[in-house]
Amino acid sequence: MGNALIVDDSSTERKILLGYLQELGITVTTAESGEEALDKLKGSIPDIIILDVVLPGKSGFEICREIKADTATGKVPVIICSTKGSEMDKFWGMKQGADAYIPKPVDKEEFFSTVKRLIK
Repeated sequence: MGNALIVDDSSTERKILLGYLQELGITVTTAESGEEALDKLKGSIPDIIILDVVLPGKSGFEICREIKADTATGKVPVIICSTKGSEMDKFWGMKQGADAYIPKPVDKEEFFSTVKRLIK
């Protein structure tokens, strides 16, 4: 179905999201920081990016802005998955260019439908 990049510093969260994406038949690459994600994006462009907000170094909001500002990656859908789930966090995430915002713990069905909608 495609390939995805998961950016999350929590190994537990990475494993959960990895499992969900693999169930959908998606090949997954992971990164533990925004900087690592940006490096990986120089090598290959995924079909979708799953991005945490609270990361070491740059925040997920900053990384999302950089991804969306780059002509090579600007059209790649970004789903922010974060424990920061207030309406203001969601609003701010969408203002940074995110295509969807799913609060943690991630609801599997919501995640599946969002990924399917964004990967066409």
